[in-house]
Amino acid sequence: MPISSIPQVSPARIRSYILRLPFCTKVLVAAIVGLWLATIPFPWIRDFGALEPAKMDLTQMHRLNLFPVLHWNFIHMIFNLFAVTPLIERFESEYGTLVTLALFTGPFGTIPGGVYTLLEKFVLRSNTSVMGASIWVFLLLSAEVMKTHKANPYFSVGPYKIPTWTTPLILIVLTSILVPYVSLVGHLCGAGLGYLWASGYIKFLVPHEKILRWVETKLNLLGRLPHYVSVDQKTYGRYGVLPTTSVPLTNRTPDGV
Repeated sequence: MPISSIPQVSPARIRSYILRLPFCTKVLVAAIVGLWLATIPFPWIRDFGALEPAKMDLTQMHRLNLFPVLHWNFIHMIFNLFAVTPLIERFESEYGTLVTLALFTGPFGTIPGGVYTLLEKFVLRSNTSVMGASIWVFLLLSAEVMKTHKANPYFSVGPYKIPTWTTPLILIVLTSILVPYVSLVGHLCGAGLGYLWASGYIKFLVPHEKILRWVETKLNLLGRLPHYVSVDQKTYGRYGVLPTTSVPLTNRTPDGV
């Protein structure tokens, strides 16, 4: 009886997957990898961008945008990259490139980062420096699990029924126990924003669809940017392109068959 071999990771398949990523997902992945590479010759970049509550004032607001794309080391970076990339890809495919870019370069970093800073400084009286895309991982997991919760409110573990929406919280607790030097508070801040997003309470953070469509048309983003996801992706396909058929028009019947 033949022994089943362990599936091999093909470099060609990895390359194909990376090339097919939506535009904003590629930009964020490139920022994460690029900044990690930059910290090798310039380690001061970590100090410049880390979210350190004691240093926060009006002159240090850049930290709220930079800390999710900075990482302590290669292992930290690669694990977060593998976890967050498919989640951002899924988000961008659903909401479009402009929305994803606006949220991940703005509120999805500044809001959980700001809440974390306030909790650390004024509630916990601590000064734990944090960085890493794991805050996005739990934000997006929380948003996704709320969709699942509507269809399957519970999952069973033995005789117990556990609410589906608690899954990210369980993962956060387990991660805090098993993985050293992770921020329980930071991950909870990310998850909290994900729950708010999925519940529709902060959808006002996204510009109106008419504005997004005007920007796309004015700048011809669909024509200029490869793998750009239009706000009209539900109408025009994932990348704003109408579906095609291999059947020539001359061969069709009057019924379109």
